[in-house]
Amino acid sequence: MMSDETVLRALIDSVRPLDGAAMEAARRRQETLAKPPGSLGRLEELSIQLAGITGKIIDTIDRKALLVFCADNGVVEEGVSVAPQSVTAAQTVNLTRYKTGASVLARQFGVELVVCDVGVNAEIMDGKVVSKKIAFGTNNIARGPAMKRGEAVEAILAGADTAAEAVDKGAGAIGVGEMGIGNTTTSAAVLAALTGAGAESVTGRGGGLTDEGFARKLLTVQKALAVNRPDPTDPVDALSKVGGFDLCAMAGAFIGSASRRVPAVIDGFISAVAALCAVRMCPETAGYLIPSHASAEPGYEIAMEKLGAKPLFDLQMRLGEGSGCPIAMAVLDAACAVMRDMATFEQARIDDGYLEPIRERRAGK
Repeated sequence: MMSDETVLRALIDSVRPLDGAAMEAARRRQETLAKPPGSLGRLEELSIQLAGITGKIIDTIDRKALLVFCADNGVVEEGVSVAPQSVTAAQTVNLTRYKTGASVLARQFGVELVVCDVGVNAEIMDGKVVSKKIAFGTNNIARGPAMKRGEAVEAILAGADTAAEAVDKGAGAIGVGEMGIGNTTTSAAVLAALTGAGAESVTGRGGGLTDEGFARKLLTVQKALAVNRPDPTDPVDALSKVGGFDLCAMAGAFIGSASRRVPAVIDGFISAVAALCAVRMCPETAGYLIPSHASAEPGYEIAMEKLGAKPLFDLQMRLGEGSGCPIAMAVLDAACAVMRDMATFEQARIDDGYLEPIRERRAGK
């Protein structure tokens, strides 16, 4: 029987590069559509990226799924959050009842919602919550490692399996979100560990900390890094020492989606840190990622820079849960519609010769 580490390595090795030939064909089709070159901006870029992911030039994403991974974090003992830990369990259930921001948006845009308990510090009795619980929350990272390395790998594989299950049920795009009080603290610690950025550069106010609370949170992130000394070259080590079960599962979901050649949408700060962990484990995953909204958390820009990505929109959102993913999926639909339904110059009976100077300028001639 293979160890979990061996299974993870096999999963990582299964992720293939984007289809370069399909992307080139998509670029050529974009040039034939009846519009000035580049005039649809990010929609054109997305349509080309999607071609690389799926291998299809003309695509329709009929079904989408938002995966929300729920877990508690022992670091809340340090007073780093304005909300009590009990909110994690309550919102885990409320997600399934379409009472939260992310679930309302998922329903509005026709996105299937999958709520997965990977480490809530409570017994979740709601049958609509998928149970893949590793443990009842993590340990306090200010005093020692969040979890054992084996538990981190188990959580990563749980996230990958959840993504694979959604794809097997027909999902053509995956969104990755979370619910876990204290996880902006763990995300800041993981980001600092992987990038070498100072704690003050990656730590924000989360749900709205006071000045006193923020100072306490910043000190906690610094202490966690000093106590645990996570290896910046080993994302699994960083996750196990200063991360959380939710972050682990999210990273796994990004890799799992890529292994199935399905685009995965990043939500905000926490999701971006998980995506960075996934890319550090499996660099080919980067091509399958689609950011949604800009986050107000200071570490978000650092994570995006390291990913080489930029958000699709900025609605000044900072809720988390995966709330940006359904909106981004609507943008993906728009990119597919442009590629699929727009007329070419030939079909529109337009002589596009007048665009040659523009094309030459774009080509750098």
